[in-house]
Amino acid sequence: MDISDTETSMLQRQDTVDDCADYRGRPVHRANSGGWKSALFIIGVEMAERLAFCGTGSNLITYLTGPLGQSTATAAQNANKWSGTSQLLPLLGAFVADSFLGRGQRPCVQAVGADQFDEKHPEECKLKSPFFNWWYFGMCTSSIFTHFIISSVQENLYWGLGFGIPCISMAIAPIVFLLGTKSYRYTMKGNGMNPFLRIGKVFVAAIRNFRAAAPSAMALEQEAGTIYSDQFKFLNKALAVPPDGSEAYAKAPSISEVEEAKALLRLVPIWTTITVYGILGWTDLLRQAVLTVPIYDRVFVPIARDLTEKAAGITMLQRFGIGLFFSVIEMVTAALVEMKRLKTAQEYGLVDKPGVIIPMDVWWLFPQYVLFGVSESFAVVCLQEHFYDQYIWCCRVGGFMSSFLISSIQKATEGNGRDCWFANDLNKGHLD
Repeated sequence: MDISDTETSMLQRQDTVDDCADYRGRPVHRANSGGWKSALFIIGVEMAERLAFCGTGSNLITYLTGPLGQSTATAAQNANKWSGTSQLLPLLGAFVADSFLGRGQRPCVQAVGADQFDEKHPEECKLKSPFFNWWYFGMCTSSIFTHFIISSVQENLYWGLGFGIPCISMAIAPIVFLLGTKSYRYTMKGNGMNPFLRIGKVFVAAIRNFRAAAPSAMALEQEAGTIYSDQFKFLNKALAVPPDGSEAYAKAPSISEVEEAKALLRLVPIWTTITVYGILGWTDLLRQAVLTVPIYDRVFVPIARDLTEKAAGITMLQRFGIGLFFSVIEMVTAALVEMKRLKTAQEYGLVDKPGVIIPMDVWWLFPQYVLFGVSESFAVVCLQEHFYDQYIWCCRVGGFMSSFLISSIQKATEGNGRDCWFANDLNKGHLD
C-alpha cells in the first residue's frame, strides 16, 4: 500500500460515524448517510401517519354523535379512550423493539430521526434540536390538511371515503420509511441486559435486601467515583452483600445500574406533569404550532442564544415551563370566551335553539388557538426531544385521565332535572 492509499484509508476511518452501521451492518460514512437527507424521510413518515391518525380522530366525535347517535359526553369519553388505547399499544412495540428487533416504526420514529445526527460532531449536534422543531412542524401541517380537507369529505361527501383516505395514508407511511433504508444510520445494539429487566432487577434487589445495611457512602464513592449520587438511598440496599455467598453477590446489580434506576425516578415528576398537560391538550384543537414553530426556531432561538450563550437558547425545563404558563393562559381564555358565548345566547334568547348560530364573531376563538399553538411549540417539542416516545405514552395516559374526568363531571352534574355540564345542547351546558 503506497502513501496515497494509506491517507485515503485514514480519511475513510475518520469519516465514519462511531457506534453506527448501515442497513447491512457495515461502518457508516458521514458524507452519504444521516443528517437531513435521512431525517426528511422520517418527517415524511410522521406526516403520513399523522394524517391517518387525525383523519380518523379529528371528526370522531361528530361521527359518534351523528351516524351512531351517541350523546356528547359518551362520544367524548369514547374518543379519549380510542386515542389513548391506539397510542398506548406502541408501548408493546417499544418493548419488542428495545429487546429484539431494534428501532420499530411508531414507537421509535423520533428516536430514528434523532439517531441521524451525531451528538459528538459539532455541526450535526446543532442540527438535532431543530430536527424536532421541523418534525413537529411537519406533523402539524399534516394535521391542518386533515382538518380542512378530510373532515370536509367526511361530513359533506361520504364517511367511508373520509375514513378510507387515512387508511391509504397509513399504508404509505411504511413505504416512505423503507425508501430511506440505504441512507439511515442504525445505532449498534449492545449485548447488555434489556433496560426494563436491568432497572427492574435493582428494585427487586432493594426490596429483597430491605432489612440489610446498605454500603456506606464512602465505600460507594470509592468504588463508583463520580457516578455515585446521594439521592434515593433506599436503592443502595440493592448493593448490599448477601450473607449466602459470592454466587448471589455476582448476580447483584452494579452501581451503574443502581444509578440508572435513580435517574429513572428523577424523571417521575416530569412524567407526572406531562400527563396533566396531556389532559388539557387532548381536545385536538387546531394546531397553530404550524405558525409558531418556525417563528420559535428562526426568531426566538437566535435571540435567546445571543443572550444566554446556550446552543438551544434556553434549557429544556425552561422551555417546558414557558409552555405550561401559556397553557394556563390558554385555558383561562377559552373559559372566558365560552362564558361570553353563553351570555350572548341568553341575550338573544337562543338557549333553547341549539341549531341556530350564535351572533358572535368566530375571531373570538383566535386568541386561545394561538396561545395553544405557542404552548405546544414550547412544551411539546422540547418534551419530545427529551423523552422521544415516552412523551407519547404520558399524553395518552392524559387522554384516559381526561375521559375519567368527563365521566366524573357528567355523573356529578346530571340528574334531579339538571342538565349535565357536557349536555348535548352546549347552550345548556357548562363547558366553561
